Amino acid sequence: MNSLLEKSRKDKILKPDFSTKAGREFLAIYLYSKFNQILEYDKKSETPIFKSVHPNFISRFTKRIINNPEKHFLIGISGESASGKTTICNTIKLATERLNMPIEILSADNYFRDISALISKYGSFDKLLEAGYDVDSPDNFNLEQLYIDLEQLSKGIDVRIPEYLVNGTGVVVPNAIPKKAKKIIFVEGMATMHGAVSSLFDVKLYVDIDPEIQEKWFLYRAQTSRNQNEENARKQLAYVREASKKYILPKKDEYSDVVINGASSLEYFTQIIDYIYQITNNFSNPEQ
Repeated sequence: MNSLLEKSRKDKILKPDFSTKAGREFLAIYLYSKFNQILEYDKKSETPIFKSVHPNFISRFTKRIINNPEKHFLIGISGESASGKTTICNTIKLATERLNMPIEILSADNYFRDISALISKYGSFDKLLEAGYDVDSPDNFNLEQLYIDLEQLSKGIDVRIPEYLVNGTGVVVPNAIPKKAKKIIFVEGMATMHGAVSSLFDVKLYVDIDPEIQEKWFLYRAQTSRNQNEENARKQLAYVREASKKYILPKKDEYSDVVINGASSLEYFTQIIDYIYQITNNFSNPEQ
């Protein structure tokens, strides 16, 4: 990747007028060739990031650039629990902040419906699950509000999203987190796969993970950041795997534009982001 970065820095291109269709068509062809270059390079990597790409994805994406330039880009990231979605989003956040890229990140898990009354009734979140409550059912997300908020962001309108408190209370605080309508918006969580929400995304990424690595990551997270003992953590892992079989895995192929490896090197992932930044800022002005 470093060799590609060095080459792209040297190969400056005269900036076309992106306000014209011809200028955007040039950009689309340029990005098409560069994305294929990334895929070819990635195939030779020790641990490739890209596991599969939908055959029509690149052509659909470039047409979107040409025909609808005003709309902000929405990128959905889904996958099973402990697949690496949040870690990847954190890596994107750190890398893009360093590069001053116009990116906002939103967790769709904040759109869980408030279940504080149910938790209070059963005594705890774990007891609610034991009673058969299917927390990962699409019905338990406020997909209507998520759709409204994402549509606003895609039009360049800032929003305030709810906050689901991850403290076992099941409380949702409405209008709690401000989100800026930046040019590119990443939305992470299984809710991105469901209902009309899924149709809003320009790019849909699915994070795939080996079950053994998933188990390791899930148990580590449960015990270090969620104060669960191993017995409870394993019970919850069994639950989320069953939920995945019902709500995530059946939609994987339908949903995914790109399937990425959640266990890829984060350093390599950062290099990919650096390269994307480089090629999208690789234009010189006519007067230069």
